[in-house]
Amino acid sequence: MRSTLKEAIVETRSTPLKNLPPLPRIALSKRNRAIVMALNQLLVIYLEASRDLCETDSILFGAALALCRIIGAKLSTAGCTTGKSSAIPAWRTRIEELIAKARALIGRLICFRSGNTRPRIVRIVRMAFDGTNVSLSQPDIMQKLTERIDDLKQRIAAWGKRIRRYTERSTRFNQNRLFQSDQKRLYKSLERQASMVSGTGPVPNLADTVAFWRSLWSEPVNHNESPWTEVVAS
Repeated sequence: MRSTLKEAIVETRSTPLKNLPPLPRIALSKRNRAIVMALNQLLVIYLEASRDLCETDSILFGAALALCRIIGAKLSTAGCTTGKSSAIPAWRTRIEELIAKARALIGRLICFRSGNTRPRIVRIVRMAFDGTNVSLSQPDIMQKLTERIDDLKQRIAAWGKRIRRYTERSTRFNQNRLFQSDQKRLYKSLERQASMVSGTGPVPNLADTVAFWRSLWSEPVNHNESPWTEVVAS
């Protein structure tokens, strides 16, 4: 146990914070509690020699890492080498590839419908109708091309909606979690997003802005006040 703790602390000190593996949740059991108590006793020597808060943090993380290795907990390796905390899911990558292929196929079908009969275009169009009874020599081929293009566009719209739905859900989840842990950071990120959105539009004209607000605040207006306003005032 002592050697495992020492190796984990040395490894943690020499590893950047962003490359450290995420630690799993440890089950509460008598064996795990006993190991934690034994590690706490061994930590006294390292903590007394600690010079700053960063070193103390690395020592504590090394102790947690040693605990996971002693009890045999499975450590995740996602993001340890790249340092990226939000990797693109594999299903999203597959959908984006399908969208790119569908858009390319739509372009080839439109070229063929416009009269482009190069061998490569014809071969791709025939592959697009594999498994169907559609032949390029039949009279209603133009209608079949239009139906195939519309079908591909609907699929692209459905795939894109799925990605947007996942992105919106992930954003809401991260904001809710950040609101519980660090509200100040959440509000700063929201202000940054608002400034980016507001900075994309055209700059308002100064004279129009002044005239607009002056028409609201400088002109006297007679309001028809209801009796409930007197009750509120009293």
